[in-house]
Amino acid sequence: MADTQSTFDAQIRPRAAGRPSPLGCAACANRRPGWFCSLGSAVLADLELATSTISLPSQASLFTQGEDARCLYLICSGYLKLTTGRPEDRHMIVRVAGPGSMLGLYAVLSHGVYEVTAATLTPAQLRPVERERFLTFLRSHKEAQLRAVQCICQEYRFALQDACRIALAETVAARLARLLIELAHQIGEHTESGEYRFPLLLTHEEMASMTCTTRETVTRTLGQFRKDGWIAIEDSIVTLHSPDRLQSLF
Repeated sequence: MADTQSTFDAQIRPRAAGRPSPLGCAACANRRPGWFCSLGSAVLADLELATSTISLPSQASLFTQGEDARCLYLICSGYLKLTTGRPEDRHMIVRVAGPGSMLGLYAVLSHGVYEVTAATLTPAQLRPVERERFLTFLRSHKEAQLRAVQCICQEYRFALQDACRIALAETVAARLARLLIELAHQIGEHTESGEYRFPLLLTHEEMASMTCTTRETVTRTLGQFRKDGWIAIEDSIVTLHSPDRLQSLF
């Protein structure tokens, strides 16, 4: 699974190669609209001054639920899974976060604790920003303040999607279809032909936990989607050939 990101980048994003630019955020091909890394060049330069760059291997812990939120993190490359739960119970995957995402924003702004646990699914590069330095940065830039509000709204949207997937979808096929669509929008690429592609970073067991079903049912349902020609899975890359058909299930 650690090689999934490089496969995805080679097939879909050859220019970016899945790595942040050595010239800095403004020149990085991984910048995503709507996130902090898409701020104006002058504001982004000030943000870079408040950060450093760290690299983590696959399956590494970044922070744990309940820890004091002393930093937030910008994802430059790689993918992380966010989970929640109690130590003695099963954990639920909240979502998968990729390049451009900011982790720990609400916790830092509220001077609280991390509400989820974050761990890498692939090797990743991140920019940590200490809480006080980030708050000073926000006070100096109205553009960044607006972007912070937009990012929190995005997090609300993700939480709403998660609730709808579990509570409103009446069948397993509908829940799994909704999950595939969510992953496509969160970490995927929209092709000119109208398809979506994204790296398969979750095991069938993890997908089962996100859709309240069993691993065997996920495997069987994905097999049916493939048989119907709605999706394809090759070299750890998922292609949604018929996103409209999937959306019609929920």
